[in-house]
Amino acid sequence: MDLTGDLRRIVEGLRIERAPHRPFRVSVELFPPRTPEAKARFWPEVERLAGLRPHFFSVTCGAGGTGRDGTYPTVLEIRERTGLPVAAHLTCAAHGREEVDALARAYWEAGVRHIVALRGDPPKGSGPYVPRPDGYAYAADLVRGLRGIAPFEISVAGYPETHPEAPSRAFDIDNVRRKVEAGAVRVIGQYCFDTDTVLRYRDELVRAGVEVPFVPGIMPVHDFAKIRRFSEACRASIPDWLAELFTDLDPSLPVHGMVAAAVAAEQMSRLVAEGFDHLHLYALNRADLTLAACRLAGYRPPAAAATETSSGRSACAA
Repeated sequence: MDLTGDLRRIVEGLRIERAPHRPFRVSVELFPPRTPEAKARFWPEVERLAGLRPHFFSVTCGAGGTGRDGTYPTVLEIRERTGLPVAAHLTCAAHGREEVDALARAYWEAGVRHIVALRGDPPKGSGPYVPRPDGYAYAADLVRGLRGIAPFEISVAGYPETHPEAPSRAFDIDNVRRKVEAGAVRVIGQYCFDTDTVLRYRDELVRAGVEVPFVPGIMPVHDFAKIRRFSEACRASIPDWLAELFTDLDPSLPVHGMVAAAVAAEQMSRLVAEGFDHLHLYALNRADLTLAACRLAGYRPPAAAATETSSGRSACAA
């Protein structure tokens, strides 16, 4: 197989529009490895992704968890190993205010200055979300609480296709506005494969008075079947053209990765051409596709000194 030729034809077919004179930043989202085998795979991938010199890494926490057992040590170790800023995801859905506040203080005392504040999902099998009387009810409340603890840099989530639990589009947009009014400085987008939808969402946020940056999320398709299942759970749509591209493609074959890198790069390039200067990459703890997409989209890592100016010093729940 002529891999170089095949990749060139895929890229040309998807009409990637490079924007060489529009430099942009990337941030990279990871999740904590849970097993010894996953940890052995995780750190080499992190080291490769660190070569992008991302504006920051972010580290998720699972449903119903604040992240003390997984997120907290992973955040600290990524920072120690790479010297790059790392943001910790912090959720409040299943925990009391005292527990959440204690973890926030622990992050601050450890030198972590950036929090991605999320409502989070309740534990599986617990039914619809019901706020705890002793906790933060929603992400806006959590942002307000964090502001009272320390001067964190706080990012929050935004949903171009509307949060699955929101009663209406208008309510969801207004919820983002409330999070920003509470003190968030950035809105990180859930991934959305329809770039026109992402652009409309940006315009809606602006019309709603949201003046902080909106950072679109990019999901490289490592395994289409798995991404489709995850998207169904999050109610993120899969366009017909995307499904057609990956039909009958074995994710273990090189051509799957070629198509995935080209698709992600096309979206990245168009968003940069539309004026975005920061994109958030859902790497799923794998470096290859993320690195390939960045290269195809014309991304080049910033100088080390420039990266260190970020303080830090983003799933399906807000």
